[in-house]
Amino acid sequence: MLTDSIIALLISFVVCAALCPVMIPVLHRMKFGQQVRDDGPQAHLKKQGTPTMGGIMIVIAVIAGTLPFVVKHPLVRPVLIFTVVYGFIGFLDDYLKIRKKQSEGLSVKQKLVMQLIATGLLAVWLYRHPQAGSGMLIPFTGGLKDGMFLKLGILYIPAVFFIVLGTDNGVNFTDGLDGLCSSVTVAFSLFFLAAAVKEGIPAAPVAGAVIGALLGFLLFNCYPAKVFMGDTGSLALGGYAASLALVMQMPLFIVIVGFIYLAEVLSVMIQVGYFKKTHGKRIFRMAPIHHHFELGGWSETRVVTVFTTVTVILSLIAWLGLQ
Repeated sequence: MLTDSIIALLISFVVCAALCPVMIPVLHRMKFGQQVRDDGPQAHLKKQGTPTMGGIMIVIAVIAGTLPFVVKHPLVRPVLIFTVVYGFIGFLDDYLKIRKKQSEGLSVKQKLVMQLIATGLLAVWLYRHPQAGSGMLIPFTGGLKDGMFLKLGILYIPAVFFIVLGTDNGVNFTDGLDGLCSSVTVAFSLFFLAAAVKEGIPAAPVAGAVIGALLGFLLFNCYPAKVFMGDTGSLALGGYAASLALVMQMPLFIVIVGFIYLAEVLSVMIQVGYFKKTHGKRIFRMAPIHHHFELGGWSETRVVTVFTTVTVILSLIAWLGLQ
């Protein structure tokens, strides 16, 4: 399984690294430029017009790296399908942003309805599929063979909605600095790839494909970014992260390995809630929390390095939770 994952990684890396130089000028010509928030950090205004929708290259590369293994490793299929579906929702959102020339694309209601339909289908499949199962391995109780599981019964289905939407929003909010979401998700994926190989779960190649695609994308997305992934990429990665953890019966590990995602989405919720309750006061300089550090004097590269390092360290801690 490790060999297949490495092959998937190499294929997706080559595909993404080769696609970016071809697609970036095309996105330029089509005027698929980033619409920067007016209320964001002033340093980000120079990013206005940088090509977005780079997630198209990521998704294509993930498909290319994963397809050779969909028969041999059956649990790859639901993760790949869910990743592509969420990527399509992001694509529609990005396209409307560009067409309207504003930072908002799909309405909150439109996006939520599409996400709920896709997540509902995944939840039912997981609940009824004997190989995936509806248990959740509790960290630090052992591996899948000898560990303790949280059994929710029929409540597993609403739990899937909470996990998917929470994770997807966290990944989406993390996509705010050059290379941040890509770097954190590479570290996140390395843990789940290693866990899948260790536990013999036939889903590792899709994690390898995502790592390869993101490494290829980082060649053009690191500071200063030549292209952004947009919601096409961040929603696809959020769907991937949540569905992979669920298929592996390890969604509780997202709290540890995906702590940065959690911190990003919680910072927004706390900021908005506190702002409304106090009629204009703020806890953070700006949310999501990466902007708080940025406005505190940290460079983009420092934020990316620190957040990625935190994810690596927490991944090592989570690994101990599998022993």
